[in-house]
This record gives sequence, structure tokens and C-alpha cells, in this order.
Amino acid sequence: MAELLIQSAWLIPCYPLMGMVLSILWFPSITRLTGPRPAGYVNLIMTAIAFLHALLIFPAVWQQPAVEFRLHWLTVAGLDLTLPLEVSALTIGAILLITGINFLSQLYAVGYLEMDWGWARFFALLALFEGGMCGLVLCNSLFFSYMILEILTLGTYLLIGFWFNQSLVVTGARDAFLTKRIGDLFLLMGVLAIYPLAGTWDFDGLAAWAQTAEVNPKLMTLVGLALVAGPMGKCAQFPLHLWLDEAMEGPFPSTILRNSVVVATGAWVLIKLQPVLALSPTVTTAVIAIGAVTALGASLISIAQIDIKRSLSYLASAYMGIVFMAVGAGQTQAALLLLLTYAIAVSAMIMSCGSIVLNSITQDLTQLGGLWSRRPVSGLSYAIGALGLVAVPPLGGFWALLKLVDGLREGSPTVAIILLVVNDLVAFSVVRVFCLIFGNQAKQMSQRSPENLWPVTLPMVVVAALTLHLPLVLQSLNLLPNWAQLDKTAALLLTWSSLAGMAIAAVVYLGPVEKPVRLPWKPLQDLLAYDFYTPKIYRSSVVGSVDIVSRLVDWGDRYIVDGLVNLVGIVSIFGGETLKYGNTGKTQFYALTIAVGLTVLIVLSAWSILSNLKLVVFG
Repeated sequence: MAELLIQSAWLIPCYPLMGMVLSILWFPSITRLTGPRPAGYVNLIMTAIAFLHALLIFPAVWQQPAVEFRLHWLTVAGLDLTLPLEVSALTIGAILLITGINFLSQLYAVGYLEMDWGWARFFALLALFEGGMCGLVLCNSLFFSYMILEILTLGTYLLIGFWFNQSLVVTGARDAFLTKRIGDLFLLMGVLAIYPLAGTWDFDGLAAWAQTAEVNPKLMTLVGLALVAGPMGKCAQFPLHLWLDEAMEGPFPSTILRNSVVVATGAWVLIKLQPVLALSPTVTTAVIAIGAVTALGASLISIAQIDIKRSLSYLASAYMGIVFMAVGAGQTQAALLLLLTYAIAVSAMIMSCGSIVLNSITQDLTQLGGLWSRRPVSGLSYAIGALGLVAVPPLGGFWALLKLVDGLREGSPTVAIILLVVNDLVAFSVVRVFCLIFGNQAKQMSQRSPENLWPVTLPMVVVAALTLHLPLVLQSLNLLPNWAQLDKTAALLLTWSSLAGMAIAAVVYLGPVEKPVRLPWKPLQDLLAYDFYTPKIYRSSVVGSVDIVSRLVDWGDRYIVDGLVNLVGIVSIFGGETLKYGNTGKTQFYALTIAVGLTVLIVLSAWSILSNLKLVVFG
């Protein structure tokens, strides 16, 4: 039975894709008898089947060697395109995380989008994401992983633009799609460049090749940077981070999935490529630098936002920056543990905030407050998620960050210090949001805000409970770091950094400080509030350059290309009008004109031959 389940693991991505196809039957343009709601229930069932299938496989693959399947696709010109699938405890565990969070997100959407007629399209897109991500974690090929990432990019564009009748939504979807395309273009260059060097696209083959590879350092640096560019875009790393902010135009249930596991798809590929990236010290240094800049910058920007979604989106960028630092430093196990703890904790926070927004009809933090007495379940879920996100013992975030800091304390102490600062800033940010929503006095938008219906509240409670019990689950699987081998000083520093950030935020936003809180130096506040002016810089540089080039091309097409065509047309018309007045109506004259013209053409065509003729005199 176990062998049959493992052999059929490739079916797991097919379940949600089947639900996506079935959702088409309930598009409003096809049927109006039942409405679109059955599409949501069908996708919930298919996601539950995928989760149960993975859950049954997990005991059979736990602490067992990975099982690989190879599905032949195409062989052309000596290039063998075979899809390798890897079934292991790591890949099945990742599928459990993806399908579990997506199931709860879909259940959450049943209550959140109760009155929306776009159910079929929305649930179909969630199913596309689920199927794509499950296929990505099973896929053991860089080439096919790139193809799946492209499909997920298209899904991101469609899901952000779900409410396409709003102009800001359309603009956000377009900008997010184009921003991701920049990283994807460079990733494609790296994918094509690595094959002649390694002779394979399989991740296992690339790792084996990297152990003995002797390549030109400059070439490996260029290839490595190209491979990093793709995950930069997927993980919203500076300077390709703007798309995640634009993605907040989508519905809250999609934000749960996107900010928890979708942003981690780039990090998954980056972790798989770590042996290849380690061939170039320049590349690993660049990965650490990108992660450090993003983590510090995004956590600072998050503190200055008054929109709930924007504040949470920058926290996603900050944590993916920490993952980048971990991969650059070679701490892939800590990076995987961090992805797990982050995904569950941030899901609880987003579900809680979405529940608040649904009733209060506002995302502006300055218009909320005093909801702790009215929304204790939502407040408790957010608090648990926030504690699980930062380094507060004994929750999961503490163990993940401690494992990372412990691995960095000798080889990269500077990175460890940056990590402590980021943890402190994140702790300040999450408590700031908690205080603005649940603390102080109730305001006009939060006077009447009861707890929501069970489809919204139940997933939130389940994720919060999972955040609390995650350390016990990890301990039962022997996945927690060994406390006896860890640096106790690092644990103390992490704990104090979390407590300091939370305490300062509580004093500032619950104390007698004048509200709204403002920094004493307004230029610094504007710098953080406006994302270090990166959107303005992006518009004036990249967008401005594209605009100028587009205008030049348009001018050339309009006045040069079209002008030449129009000139030929005008000459033809003018010539025809001129010839019209030269007609005599005599057939002999027309025949003579044609004969003269043909003679001239023949003479001109044969002129080169006639000019080369020589008179030969025979004596």
C-alpha cells in the first residue's frame, strides 16, 4: 500500500488542476442556474484529497531515501527533456504545508467572498497556484522549475487583477507582472548558460557537478548572478520588491496564500541551487548583501505604513531577505526551517487582519483601535502569529532564527548582528500593528465590529493553534535544533531583541505619546513611508527610459516608416492623375508606347552584357 501511494505521488498536483478545470463549469457565462458557489466546494474537496494523499505518503518516506521518477517528454537534436520527480520527506512535507494552507485559505474565502460572483475564477486561480507549487517541490529539474515559475507568474497577474473593473487593480497587476518578468529574463539566461557547463539541469546532478567543477570564476559569477535574479523577483527582494506591494490590490484570501508560500517558491529554487552558487564567492556575497539590504529596508518601511496589507507585505520581503542571507551563508537547513515557521505564523496574522478589514470596511490603521474587547479571537490569533514570527521562545520562529544565528556566529558575525537588528525591527512592527488595531480607544470605523462567521474564524483559529503546537510537532519529528549544542548567548540576544522591540512599540503606541505617532525628522518619516522613494526612482529611471524609447519608436514608425509608405501612395496617385490627361484613345499609340518601354527595359537589363563584349578581329 505504501509503495502504491509513493508511486502515485505525481497525482498530487493533478488534484487541484482537476478542480481548476471543473471550476469552468460554474463560470457565470456558462451557467446561472446554480451560481458560482459549487466551484468553491469542488476545489475544497480536491485540495482535501491532495492533502490526505500527501499525509498518507509522509510516514512511508520519513527517514527513507528519496524516490525518483523520470517522465520522458521530448528528445530533439541530442537534447533529452525528461521530467525528474523526487518524492522524499522534504518534498512531501512541503506539499502538506502548501495544500494545508491553501485548504484553509479556500475555506476562509468561502466566508470572505460570500457575496462575490467571481467564485469560479478565484478558486480556479487558487487551484492553479496549488498545483503549480506542488509540482515545483516535486520537480527535480531547473529547466522545468523555470517553466512552472512562469506559470505561477501568470497566475499572480490574474489573481492580483481579480477585481479588474478597478483601475488601480489593473495597474497593480500589470506592474507586478512586468517587475517579475525582469528577474525571469535573467533567470532564463542562467538556465540556458548552466547546461553547457554542467551537462544537466537536474538539481542532484548540478550539486554533484559543483563538488568537482573547475570553471572560469568570471563566467561562474555571471551565471550565478543570473540564476539569483529569478528568485530575487519571486521573493520580492530589492530592487525587484515593488510587485508584492502592488499585489495587495488582490482579495485578502489570495494574500494569505501569496504572502505565506507563493513568495517562498523563489527561495525553494535558491536553496536547491546553493551548491552551484557556492562556486563563486562573489555570488554568495551578493546573495547575502541583497538579503541584508532587503531585510533591513523592508522592516523599516513596514514600521512607517498605515495600510495593514502594505505593512504585512514588507514583512514578507524582510523574511525572504533573511532566507537569502541564510542561503548565501550556506545555512540551507535553517532556511528551510525558517520558511516553515514563517508560512504558518504569517498566515495567522493575515487571516486575523483580513477578518478585521471585512467588518470594519477599512485597511487604514489610523481609523482602527479598541478592538480587543470586541474581537478577542482575532486579537489572540494575531498575537500568537506575531509571537511565532519573531524569536520568542519556545515558538517556532525562535528555533529557526536561533539555528541560523548559531550557524553564523563564527563564519559571518556581521550577518548575525544584522539578523538581530532585523528581528528587533520586525518585533516592533508586528506589535505596532497589534496596538493600532486592538489597543487604545475604539474609533468610528471600529465601533461595531463583531467576530465573523465560522468560515472566516475557524481557519484563523486552526492556524493559530498550529503555530502554538509547531515546536511539539517538530520535536516529535526530531527536527528541532539540539539545545545542548546551540549557543546560549545567541538565544539570549535573540530573545532580548524581540522583547526590546515589542516593549518599545507597546510604550509608544499604548502610552501617552501623541497619536498619530510621527518621527521628529519629517524627511526620515517620508523616506520610510514612501518606500525609500524606490517607486519614484523606478518610474523616473526604468519606466521613464521605456517611455522615451517607446515614444522614439512610435515617432519613427509614424513619420519614417509610415511616411515612406504614404509617399509611395502619393506618388502613385499623382502619377496616375498625370497620366490620365495624356490618354489619346488611339490603340496604335498605346502599342508603340509599350514597345518603346519594353525596348528600353531590355537594353538596360542587357547593358552589362553588352558592355563586356569585345570585338575580335581574326587576321
